Amino acid sequence: MLYLKPANYEDIEKEWLFQRSIPADANSFINDYPDISREDFDSALDTMISQSKGEGLPDGYVPQTVYYLWEDATIVGTFHFRHYLCPSLIEGSGHIGYYIAPEYRGKGLASQGLKMLIDEIKDNVKEEEIYLRVNRDNPASLKVMLKNGGYIHHEDDKKYYVRIVK
Repeated sequence: MLYLKPANYEDIEKEWLFQRSIPADANSFINDYPDISREDFDSALDTMISQSKGEGLPDGYVPQTVYYLWEDATIVGTFHFRHYLCPSLIEGSGHIGYYIAPEYRGKGLASQGLKMLIDEIKDNVKEEEIYLRVNRDNPASLKVMLKNGGYIHHEDDKKYYVRIVK
């Protein structure tokens, strides 16, 4: 069974192992905790959970909830939901960023996970549309967004800026 679950202390061991496996920059998905030690992950998880509540945010940051995508008892991906947009997010990464582990790609998990997240958050997004961004050289991720009702709002030399009407 596939499901989303916010970062939490109950699953810390599996969250740590998954988080540390993500590259620092995975096709524009930025991981602040690549190769993090188990000891340091306690503090990182505290930060993730606090920031989801709007606490301890650095200047210019907005609250963000980190969700892990689980297939049964295995974490297969992560989705980051930024609760609202500031100017840098409007023309930047938008409301949602996601990453699926390489061994789970091509199985429809990103599409299903994005659908589940949209269903979870749509009533909490203040804007009329959910904003996303994808590298032009990542057609698989663009396909995930389009499959979930997205359309290309605009583009530049490197990125597509996608919107999904709530």
